[in-house]
Amino acid sequence: MRTLTPELHQHFLTRAKRVSGALASALEAIGPIGYHRRSTSDLGVHLARMVVGQQLSTHAASTIWGRVTTAVGESQVLEFCIPDNYDTLRGCGLSNNKVKALLSLRDAEAAGALNVKALSKLTTLERNTALVRLRGIGPWTADMVSMFFFHEPDIWPLGDLAVRKTFERYVSADARHDVETGAALFAPYRSFLALYMWRIANNGPL
Repeated sequence: MRTLTPELHQHFLTRAKRVSGALASALEAIGPIGYHRRSTSDLGVHLARMVVGQQLSTHAASTIWGRVTTAVGESQVLEFCIPDNYDTLRGCGLSNNKVKALLSLRDAEAAGALNVKALSKLTTLERNTALVRLRGIGPWTADMVSMFFFHEPDIWPLGDLAVRKTFERYVSADARHDVETGAALFAPYRSFLALYMWRIANNGPL
């Protein structure tokens, strides 16, 4: 599911009122929320772009990714990630660790570890466990892959500071809930709660 239906949006508003009136008002103002269409169906490319963008501003990440794809073409990114091309990748602005992570992703793809059909059959925990075995992929990145590539509806990324801090603002006024118990009210659609929190964090309180 890529977008909340109007019925599920109303369900969210009902649950939000149990957290705070301010949260319900914010979600109502935004309306039903959903994922943007993903830019690629290639998991290797998706992961490579995430690795490139780690710990960078959106602008810096986009600039460096643009250099990489200009050099090699987006669909051939992982094919290019071999030791012989190490210096070229470094010249695009990638750190040593990120180049090593891309080379590792290339090996993982060649070994069949990035098979989308196989990974889509796993539970979220099983898939995330498999992903974090890859160099450069931590729990947060695995959660983002489950959300934005596999469109899992019930990911609650507690490791994401923007999501956590934004939701904390709403639950802090109600002693009945903390961040985890408040979010549990929205299961099994907590991915969409996270999308709302990012929207609010980026646009300011509504």
